[in-house]
Amino acid sequence: MDISIPGFETRSIGVADGVELNAAVGGEGTAVVLLHGFPETHLMWRHVAPILAEHHTVVCPDLRGYGASSKPEAIAEDTYSKRTMAADVVGLADALGFDRFALVGHDRGAHVAFRAGLDHPNRISHLGILDIVPTLDTWNVLHGVSAAVAFHLYLMAQPPGLPEQMIAGSADAFFGHFLDFWSMSSDAIPAEVRAEYLRACREAVPSIVADFRATATVDIEHDQADLDAGNLLTMPVTVVQQDWGQQLGFDAAATWRPWSTDLEHFTTQAGHFMAEEAPEDVATLILNLVKR
Repeated sequence: MDISIPGFETRSIGVADGVELNAAVGGEGTAVVLLHGFPETHLMWRHVAPILAEHHTVVCPDLRGYGASSKPEAIAEDTYSKRTMAADVVGLADALGFDRFALVGHDRGAHVAFRAGLDHPNRISHLGILDIVPTLDTWNVLHGVSAAVAFHLYLMAQPPGLPEQMIAGSADAFFGHFLDFWSMSSDAIPAEVRAEYLRACREAVPSIVADFRATATVDIEHDQADLDAGNLLTMPVTVVQQDWGQQLGFDAAATWRPWSTDLEHFTTQAGHFMAEEAPEDVATLILNLVKR
């Protein structure tokens, strides 16, 4: 099975000092950048990207620390901050010659996209968010035993050493748990694709943990500073997520409204990996977003 994105060229593109992003690029027209989630790579967009490429230039990078992209050592707290990773995406757009672009992220990529929308509003024309709430709100909505669904957030928030050792010692079981538990369709991630996700994650444990650790530290500081300053997402925003609010006892749409001046919020019947479970629906939502 060919698990590359059909019709796309994959290349390595420098975005910062010593950092290159592996990216699949295809199509023609205004730019749409798609950011993958955990525990995946850019291949999660393999069904959605070709649909979008009929109308747009589509760019699907592996995030810093994931897949075939650079994995710098986390020597500073902001090495894997969403601010730094968002700057990578803007650097990618610069290298490809895109002044403005639509940005859509899933899971970890959605946190990066959210930060990019706040930090670079002059560059992001439209913002799509799949299956998260903002970093600050993520921690605020987790309470009691229901927070067990996010046990990995707490594990990877611990100081360097133990999380990396524990995860590396059972990497396939750890990352495979999320691929299995978060999917509502057993055939959404075929065995060959699953094996590629596991291989990529197995080889990136320190950088993946550093990404999550930043979500419990510096990313919170950045979100809080924007909230205190009244900084909002000013571009059209579409949020699509499972009904986590009902499961965890909060109003997901209401959680998003304080962050956006132009918000459309939808829930999906698909599982967390909606771009692989319901790619036509996700592609339609993105195409409608960029028309707003």
